[in-house]
Amino acid sequence: MVKSKKKSGNVPSGRKITLKMARNALKVTVDGKRRLDLSNMEIATFPKCILKLCDVDELDLSRNLLKKIPDTIDKFVNLRWLDLHSNHLEQIPAAIGRLHNLYNLNLCNNHLTTPGIPHELGNLKNLRILNLGMNRIDTLPLSMVALKELRELGLFNNLLTQCPKFLQNLPKLQKVNIKSNPIPTEDHVEVDRIQRVECLYLVREECLCPGCLKACKETQERLESRISTASTQKRSIFAGLLTPNSVAQENEAVWR
Repeated sequence: MVKSKKKSGNVPSGRKITLKMARNALKVTVDGKRRLDLSNMEIATFPKCILKLCDVDELDLSRNLLKKIPDTIDKFVNLRWLDLHSNHLEQIPAAIGRLHNLYNLNLCNNHLTTPGIPHELGNLKNLRILNLGMNRIDTLPLSMVALKELRELGLFNNLLTQCPKFLQNLPKLQKVNIKSNPIPTEDHVEVDRIQRVECLYLVREECLCPGCLKACKETQERLESRISTASTQKRSIFAGLLTPNSVAQENEAVWR
């Protein structure tokens, strides 16, 4: 008797990526680096087939449905740029600390909490840009004090209640974004020597919570209202002219 297959419920299976598809997604950047771009492809499970392309310099798995990154990520030994923003990641594997060539790591807009950030993150000695914004982080691992090459750090839209003390000990840190955290105003003085920046990130509407989506739409409506007002004022300046070149046309008739 043939057994019937059980339904997997409402858990999305995601899109299956084949090695052929992955090879077709390979690109060459302007500086000659090999980038594997699998962004926005509805991938729910880390595709094992891409381990055969582990010699790439850059890997983009952003805007997918990933919940987990396997330990085999350390096979990408040449990786200098890793983009995992806008997924459903709750933790990062300790193996990420073995990507010693990594200089740019984007983990923005995930479900990361403090326990989900391994202390091995501090092993990324060449890391220059780290984005942890739009997560659920309340503290950072002290091992990050070892990131002596770090230039930019995104911590916006998290659950931080105080500025991480070790930021003052990162000699090359120039920009940090700590906006939208429950940090008392007086604590911001601790990062006065670091330039605070605001960043713009584009995500699909379905990736936003109802509150964030409402705030974005209200902001958009205000901007459209300002543009409409400015356009009306501009038109009124030329209200006395029949056409933009009417004066020139009259002078031309006199010359003739």
